[in-house]
Amino acid sequence: MLKLFTATGTIGLACEITLEEAGADVDVVRMNFAENAQRQPDYLAINPKSRVPALVCDQGIITEAPAILGYVAQAFPEAGLAPLDDAFAMAQLQAFNSYLCSWVHPAAAHRYRGYRWADDPAAIKDMARKAPEVFAAAMGVIETSYLRGPWVMGPSYTTCDPYLYVLTTWLPRDGIDMGQFPKISEHFARMSEREAVK
Repeated sequence: MLKLFTATGTIGLACEITLEEAGADVDVVRMNFAENAQRQPDYLAINPKSRVPALVCDQGIITEAPAILGYVAQAFPEAGLAPLDDAFAMAQLQAFNSYLCSWVHPAAAHRYRGYRWADDPAAIKDMARKAPEVFAAAMGVIETSYLRGPWVMGPSYTTCDPYLYVLTTWLPRDGIDMGQFPKISEHFARMSEREAVK
């Protein structure tokens, strides 16, 4: 059996949705960040990075959302969550998920976690002010250049879709008007109707 460590409001939800889509038998453990559960020795033994998500499987432990999403797609090929037989399409999927991981997610994180990058209160405050602008710009690139529709990669639902869905849930939290992203808003509504999301 698989065990997914996640926390409410985190990108771990993308992994949870993907596991649900795959029909995986998984035990979901929700960490309580308010109690610093991610910094306790028992969890640090699972993920020394003190972050979620982390997926425990028979072969070992996988961390980082793109890696977990890729594992699920390959471990459950019958679910059709990635174009496993098309190297170029697979690279495009990985490029999209890498962009979410390396740029979009950190852009949003700077609003709430500026202390990871600076000690000066003024610098942290300025990061919090600037972060929604950078986050919105990153989502704008997706809106104009990468969301093919009806799903991220086009007609086929993939691991990109729950990943984008979770990041989209953060837009209102950051005071960003979803109306400026009609394609992303349509994608969000479509995702919200999927059983795995519900």
